[in-house]
Amino acid sequence: MAYQNILTGVSDGVATVTINRPEKLNALNRATIAELTACFTDLQADPQVRVVLVTGAGEKAFVAGADISELAGLRADEAERYALDGQRLMSLIEGLGKPVIAQVNGFALGGGCELAMACSLRYAADTAQLGLPETGLGLIPGFGGTQRLARLIGRGRAQEMILTGGMVSADEAMRMGLVNKVVPASELPGAVLKLAAKLAGKSLLTLRLALRSVGEGLQMTQDGGCGLEASLFGVAAASEDAREGCTAFLEKRKPEFRDR
Repeated sequence: MAYQNILTGVSDGVATVTINRPEKLNALNRATIAELTACFTDLQADPQVRVVLVTGAGEKAFVAGADISELAGLRADEAERYALDGQRLMSLIEGLGKPVIAQVNGFALGGGCELAMACSLRYAADTAQLGLPETGLGLIPGFGGTQRLARLIGRGRAQEMILTGGMVSADEAMRMGLVNKVVPASELPGAVLKLAAKLAGKSLLTLRLALRSVGEGLQMTQDGGCGLEASLFGVAAASEDAREGCTAFLEKRKPEFRDR
């Protein structure tokens, strides 16, 4: 499929998705949200894709938010539909069943921060800044930000970020637990590709089960989550990949996983 606002490519099982609106700091307008939704739906179904990278075009921004020009003057019902479209995209990414890595190469604000939070892992350039500035516009986060941020960094710090609308540096975001790793901007693409290659070499079945256990378990009590973990552990242990992985370990060789 040809896209107007995003660039895509696949190499060695790793798909790269680049939001390509640098003149708008890669802001998420309705058309871009629709294209990303279609793209990730295809990537989810593509057996050749094992890991997905998401980044923004240019050096200034990952995604600098939603497109404010589309938000001005919306009725309550129109704004709700806009938010629901964004939330569906974020839920699709979060539940893709494949690792999705946010390569945060610049500003990740508003919808951009929400996009990064929906990803499995977040690597940031040391020049990146993250935040949810919506209250400064008379708005609140609408793409799941109020929910995911609190789960990632705790209620108190999440409320402070959301209520003040302030930005945090990449280093502060890592201290909070909002990003996994910070690297010099020039080294970010290489660091993310190295991580993606490592994940692409693992059993996709195993990765999917692990992501499911964490994601669904967070919605349960700890006992309920442990019960889910035990059930999924059983599925993993009975798989061909588990037999191959254990045999390869005992034979001191690299496993050859077949995702089953």
